[in-house]
Amino acid sequence: MELPIQLSKDSREPIYFQIEEQIKALIASGQLSTGALLPSIRTLSKDLEVSIITTRRVYQNLEQQGFIRSTQGKGSFVAEIEEGLKKEVKVATVRLVFETAIETALRHDYSTEQVKEIFSDLMKDYEDKGKGE
Repeated sequence: MELPIQLSKDSREPIYFQIEEQIKALIASGQLSTGALLPSIRTLSKDLEVSIITTRRVYQNLEQQGFIRSTQGKGSFVAEIEEGLKKEVKVATVRLVFETAIETALRHDYSTEQVKEIFSDLMKDYEDKGKGE
């Protein structure tokens, strides 16, 4: 199974953190269900073109945080996560994306009002799409 993880070399966030956060988001959203087998450290390293050390760190951190459980010789599996933790992860994931978007807009010299206007326009577009279907 190849995980839909997108890494950004331009991000201020370290690669291991990007991977960790995206795996947590996949778990919290239900895209990776409880008990699902994760790719081996070696396979994920190869798929993402990162070092085995980086991937091992990700899996160790996720296990310490209770998102996955590893069994010697069998692999790493998605752990059962409480609804409250799922909600926290979802909120944190969306906030991180918004923060990145806002930082990008401000770097391009947009004002706060212009950023709000872009966001409002996008929300309206999504609402219109929802009503049109």
